[in-house]
Amino acid sequence: MTAGRPQRGGLSIGAVLSQLRPEFPEVTISKIRFLEAEGLVRPARTASGYRQFSVADVERLRFVLSAQRDRYLPLKVIREQLDSAPVDSTSVSRIDLLSQSGISAEQLSQLERDGLLRPGPGGRFTADDITALRTIRTMTGLGVEREHLRAVRAAADHEVVLLKSFSDPETVRELADLFTSLHTLLVRAGLRQS
Repeated sequence: MTAGRPQRGGLSIGAVLSQLRPEFPEVTISKIRFLEAEGLVRPARTASGYRQFSVADVERLRFVLSAQRDRYLPLKVIREQLDSAPVDSTSVSRIDLLSQSGISAEQLSQLERDGLLRPGPGGRFTADDITALRTIRTMTGLGVEREHLRAVRAAADHEVVLLKSFSDPETVRELADLFTSLHTLLVRAGLRQS
């Protein structure tokens, strides 16, 4: 094994830095080491003591750096979110999300900053997130601008606030479907009248 390189199957700290830099230009090796010291990422070690970061480690680092940059969360809160996050078989990693949605890492970061996509506490995404990104990609291809997408997000947030005023989960699910149907019908009616 060459000095400074992890054994097969892991990424060196330099390789992790190279993956994170396009999205987080301010990140440094010292910052990654600090986040490790704080228990936010736990890379394996080679027999020689070199760090071996997994894909999951890189995903955790992305989540931590995004939460700090975009939501100004303290490390204690981020650690609690990571520790309490269930990883289920229906969730997907950031890498899987990018490959299945067809958007770039830079576009995904912008959509997260705009509030159009919100990863779960462990930095994981759902099948609905993949569908949302594909929909957004199609819409932007048709000429929809970022500010229009933010208006859609704001409208959805208003509906969520209203739906949260109901306590029965089954009622909330049914009302969510009805809101979607009514919204579609009102848009169609508005277009017919113009």
